[in-house]
Amino acid sequence: VAAIVEELHGEKIDIIKYSEDSRRVHRRCAGPPPMWRRCVWRQRGARVCRVIVPDDQLSLAIGKEGQNARLAARLTGYKIDIKPVSRADE
Repeated sequence: VAAIVEELHGEKIDIIKYSEDSRRVHRRCAGPPPMWRRCVWRQRGARVCRVIVPDDQLSLAIGKEGQNARLAARLTGYKIDIKPVSRADE
């Protein structure tokens, strides 16, 4: 990993373990399991995942300028909807 970061001139990278199961990929992209509370999968052809995280972990789950959410969406092909616990019912 250090050699890759050096080649990228110090650019930070995230590495996640690959899985055929997109649910596992979402969880790995959203951060460690204690961060997310639940992940609800919408069916009927819609590829949407709603991730509920503790209020104090929302910015970490979304990432700087939405980068974590965008990465998870690109890796899995699902629209990612990240909500804090306080707004989970919206």
